[in-house]
Amino acid sequence: MKAIIQRCTKGSVSVNDKIINKINKGYVILVGIAKDDTLEDAEYLANKILKLRIFDDEKGIMNKSIIDINGEILSISQFTLQANTKDGNRPSYINAASSNDAKPLYEEFNKILNREIKTYEGIFGADMKIDITNDGPVTIIIDSKNK
Repeated sequence: MKAIIQRCTKGSVSVNDKIINKINKGYVILVGIAKDDTLEDAEYLANKILKLRIFDDEKGIMNKSIIDINGEILSISQFTLQANTKDGNRPSYINAASSNDAKPLYEEFNKILNREIKTYEGIFGADMKIDITNDGPVTIIIDSKNK
């Protein structure tokens, strides 16, 4: 399971030109689920994200977690994170989980996050437009296979 975590001052997701969810200070997370991902991957990734210390403390040092600042999360499913670009110029998505397998893991991932931080979602499988004001910019990539 891969995630791109973007620290933001605000973020929103739209479908068919209608904003369906938005947040203020926190994370916009793009989540890609692979064929071999399990609940263990979702738990690892969610817990790592919740404890990640990338918000500034009083001295301007990235030393606070999203829990510490009482931030919000906008979680967006994005199968293209599992793209393989090794051969040719057209990405292969052969490693991405099928919708039937990915959706339950994505939902469980969000439930784990939501236990600690209010977590909003996009619409799984929809054509979404994401607006983000990246703060810093700070962008972190985490892969549950690289523990």
